[in-house]
Amino acid sequence: MAALFRRSCVVLRNRSCFDWRSQHTKAAVQHERKLGFSFELTEQQKEFQATARKFAKEEIIPVAAEYDKTGEYPVPLIKRAWELGLMNTHIPENCGGLGLGSFDNCLIAEELAYGCTGIQTALEANSLGQMPVIIAGNAQQQKKYLGRMTEEPLMCAYCVTEPGAGSDVASIKTKAEKKGDEYIINGQKMWITNGGKANWYFLLARSAPDPKTPASKAFTGFIVEADTPGIQIGRKELNMGQRCSDTRGITFEDVKVPKENVLIGEGAGFKIAMGTFDKTRPPVAAGAVGLAQRALDEATKYALERKTFGKALVEHQAVSFLLAEMAMKVELSRLSYQRAAWEIDAGRSNTYYASIAKAFASDTANQVATDAVQIFGGAGFNSEYPVEKLMRDAKIYQIYEGTAQIQRLIIAREHIGKYKN
Repeated sequence: MAALFRRSCVVLRNRSCFDWRSQHTKAAVQHERKLGFSFELTEQQKEFQATARKFAKEEIIPVAAEYDKTGEYPVPLIKRAWELGLMNTHIPENCGGLGLGSFDNCLIAEELAYGCTGIQTALEANSLGQMPVIIAGNAQQQKKYLGRMTEEPLMCAYCVTEPGAGSDVASIKTKAEKKGDEYIINGQKMWITNGGKANWYFLLARSAPDPKTPASKAFTGFIVEADTPGIQIGRKELNMGQRCSDTRGITFEDVKVPKENVLIGEGAGFKIAMGTFDKTRPPVAAGAVGLAQRALDEATKYALERKTFGKALVEHQAVSFLLAEMAMKVELSRLSYQRAAWEIDAGRSNTYYASIAKAFASDTANQVATDAVQIFGGAGFNSEYPVEKLMRDAKIYQIYEGTAQIQRLIIAREHIGKYKN
């Protein structure tokens, strides 16, 4: 299977690693000489985009409605995405991955989300679960937990949210008590994507017994094997949208985790969790753009075919202006996630841009999907047409990985902070 993965990665990486890095170096030099922005993708990026687009249109879209109806976890599509190298693309090369940058990952995420955001969320949850290990894991932890994911199509999950602690991460109650060379974990997590399918979890728990300890020192991040005794997996939640994504509650009862599975050290967990969001919010925004683009495409095609009052819908100014507004928002949302991803790849803090991208793209996905249903009229309210699913799927983008309101809180803080310094 490992050999199959390496061969399949040639689909996305048909140049040597040297050529790939060289290409980016040349692009950077050209960018510097031009002294301005370039919106042209590299040939390699176009290949990533084309591969993901082909997979979405030929393999995801034909079965998306059925997966939405049954809620079944899309195992065949996950295996296929893994074979094509469309999963785990951010895993470092020294762990067997492609080591792609954020911008490249976002291009892939948008295309997959165009096909179905439920399926794309299942794939992208791997990025969320892996990111703490990528940014904070030592060499041994990365080799062990990231390396195995390049050898077979395994899943992982990000265990942070709790029944009483969603956006308010500092209110987490799951506790980790150190006893000898291990930690004993007790608590409950909720709304965990891939919760019932994960091979391992990133878990955030309170390790400081003093409730007055500041969040920056109160929590510790752990890597927890999913088959560890004491872990109880809850039922699959029946959600409004993205129904084939596996979302569950997970209970930890006297779960023993060895100290070597602590990321960085005791008390570093909150910083790791927040740093992870800066890296994962741009791909989430890209997924929202993929959904919005699909809604715009479906609405436009329908408006060209459907006739009312003796002419096509698009010939009515009310409809054409609505499509124009939708197109504007999609294009601007795409630019926002690309800027946020570009900042990461440039080695700079992207908190401000990541929150703008997440908030704006999420709002866009919801508005564009709603407008698409409006253009379809009565047909848009019917499950035989694709836009009602898009409208249901879109809502979660304003909720998970930081609500729309939390993003505005972050943006305001970052913006005002510039004027105080």
